[in-house]
Amino acid sequence: MASVSAVLGEFNRRPAAEVEAELLACCAVPDFARTVATGRPYPDVEAAVAVADAVLRRLDRTDVARALAAHPRIGERPAGTGREAAWSRREQSGVDGADPEVRAALVRANREYEERFGHIFLIAADGRTDAELLAAAWRRLGNDPGTEREVVREELRQIALLRLRRLLS
Repeated sequence: MASVSAVLGEFNRRPAAEVEAELLACCAVPDFARTVATGRPYPDVEAAVAVADAVLRRLDRTDVARALAAHPRIGERPAGTGREAAWSRREQSGVDGADPEVRAALVRANREYEERFGHIFLIAADGRTDAELLAAAWRRLGNDPGTEREVVREELRQIALLRLRRLLS
């Protein structure tokens, strides 16, 4: 078995409160952070990811709403110097070069989505272009509320697991 990486070793040794604060940048749900922190020490990153994945799959509507509140709208650059803001800026970098028409269309799509579903449009944006994000927003506006709840839960799961892997790498 390979040795534990220095980053993971440090993660395993740090005080629970510090680790929980870092995990909230992955997913802003206290139970997520507490459960993943409590599961330490992890022998490898994938073991931590497996625990996180299990927690994310059982988030209820209140948890999902709490997590959504921590995310910026697609196309809106989060302010701040914290890890979560930096990750959001990185994940949404595909919008950085968007022309004004695409930016305006993203604003419209965000507004229509929020009016229809009552929360922000959330998508795992990392590596996606502005056109892909816009097309996904328009496509998902056609979902019924139940289907969209499941899509949002999956997008949130993908984002949180990507962020956890970044945290531990």
